[in-house]
Amino acid sequence: MDIIVVSAVALIASGLTLFSGFGLGTLLLPAMLLLLPPEVAVAATAVVHLTNNLLKIALFGRHCRKDVLISFGGVAIVAAFFGAQLLTQLTQLPPLASYMLAGRELEIVPVKFVISVLILSFAIFDLSPSKEKTQFGPSLLPVGGLVSGFLGGLSGHQGAMRSAFLASSGLTKEAFIGTGVTIACLVDVTRLAVYGVHFSSIGNENFSLILAACTSAFLGVFIGQRVLKKVAMKMIQKIVGIGLVLLSVALGGGLL
Repeated sequence: MDIIVVSAVALIASGLTLFSGFGLGTLLLPAMLLLLPPEVAVAATAVVHLTNNLLKIALFGRHCRKDVLISFGGVAIVAAFFGAQLLTQLTQLPPLASYMLAGRELEIVPVKFVISVLILSFAIFDLSPSKEKTQFGPSLLPVGGLVSGFLGGLSGHQGAMRSAFLASSGLTKEAFIGTGVTIACLVDVTRLAVYGVHFSSIGNENFSLILAACTSAFLGVFIGQRVLKKVAMKMIQKIVGIGLVLLSVALGGGLL
């Protein structure tokens, strides 16, 4: 039954990326968090994210701009390592606080609290009208790599910052996609290597759930990208955004 639920949730979350305007990682991570421990959810999402981007590399990787890859991606890889290391440390910390609600003792756990803040922040950012206008000069590419890579390693939230910085670097559409997916894959490989070393639970009792979630999410993206054009429907975008905000509050407050 758990595998069926995990598969259904992952499939729906990945499918919503076609209509909501949110990225795969932004939607899939909260879905995984409902079903898996935080560190395992982040790792499982990284596997799906990496697999999805490997397909894009096959199509656009040859357009990757080497100079941007070095100035942005080099820093992002190093930052992703430290972000992933921080995640492993957060999972070992004791609860920040506990309280009673409806006869239940709830705990505010550091790793869930940090991830909830990031989910909330990026949900608001993605819903903000000023998102499309957010750009940075080419001289700030290393800073963008630092921020994007670190957040990518910590929770997988790398796409929004990466796109904002790369959008102002004078890339063609093909180069923008090719460079972006190449950097994303390098960040995913880096953080998965760290997760694999520290999170033994990833390969044990949760393996079947992760495999089911990864397969379903990848299937949803694979089918959707070939059947539908990616569009952002305002009403669905707002509903999903509000859902992410509510989920982040529940996660950070210890309700989930």
